[in-house]
Amino acid sequence: MKAPAARKDSDVPVDQLSDLHADAVVADAHNDLLMAVSARPPRMWASFFRDQWLPQLVAGGVNVQVLPVFIDDQYRPEGALRQTLRMIECAHVLAEGNPEAVRICYDGQQIDEALALGRIALVLAMESMPGIGDSVELIPTVHRLGVRVASIAHWDRTALADGSGQDGTGSRLTSHGVEALQEMERLGMIFDVSHLGASGVGHVLEIATRPVIATHSSARALRDHHRNLTDDQLRGIAANGGVVCVNFLAAFLTVDARSATIDHLVDHIEHVAGVAGIDHVGLGPDFIREVHRDLTPPCCEGFGLGEIDSAAAIPGLDGPRGLPMVTEALLKHGFSEEEIVKILGGNVMRLFRAELGRARP
Repeated sequence: MKAPAARKDSDVPVDQLSDLHADAVVADAHNDLLMAVSARPPRMWASFFRDQWLPQLVAGGVNVQVLPVFIDDQYRPEGALRQTLRMIECAHVLAEGNPEAVRICYDGQQIDEALALGRIALVLAMESMPGIGDSVELIPTVHRLGVRVASIAHWDRTALADGSGQDGTGSRLTSHGVEALQEMERLGMIFDVSHLGASGVGHVLEIATRPVIATHSSARALRDHHRNLTDDQLRGIAANGGVVCVNFLAAFLTVDARSATIDHLVDHIEHVAGVAGIDHVGLGPDFIREVHRDLTPPCCEGFGLGEIDSAAAIPGLDGPRGLPMVTEALLKHGFSEEEIVKILGGNVMRLFRAELGRARP
């Protein structure tokens, strides 16, 4: 895709914006809301999701929501597996308690069925898998529980690979990490390269036999941060058939995070589309400010997350209800409606329909 030659600053007609956003399948590839919901007593899981998060998802027009299971430091290492299972159970409970609104889906067909019924399709993911460690034989276990997307590292070192915070090591996947990738490919779980160290991403792209996803990563050419992907990595993911879902966090979009605007976000979307191609870019908002607000004491003593800097979010994009702003900004920047539909969720849906839950013999 060629980036638009000139950006448009004209107002977008309200009807065009609302119709386009409503008609598109909007897929959010990374929202840590399970952290906030599971922090409540189990009897509150379904109701807290219904009261606090469902209205935001509906207001934002979200149709497909990937729910990562992220294990906070206080549970690592001894309690990581227990908390992993607790958060997976939380996802099932909140779905069972809101059957008219959401449905956990295990493959592309189930997602399409959920959308046809007017439900939000929930896809379970795991972020870095600390509860698994080097016990690759447990990956089929979490698959049976519904997990369909997973990464194998976060900021630091795991038994499977180094996270992007350890880029200086130049480390590739460990032997257990290679096993994990192969097992995920066998089961039809999509491998997530977000947070993986640079050498690890290269290693995955060398040996992967199925498309991968970056659930929440932006462009390193525009913001030189280890959490972002280089142009070579973007091209590699595109050649692999995968999708790069751009992270909304201001710190990953510009050096001066406090001055970040939605234009910075669109710059990253535009760059990824220009390098990887319009068929390989999606949205991975990572609405961490909203999640942390739900976890900051006195609501949830013990999490120790503290205050999150207001610079972490673009104004108006600290939660799902702001997603129509992205559609408006893309229109103003000259993207066509067809391109916007792909970015909002069409590309992620193509990947999910082709790969999600499709096991190999």
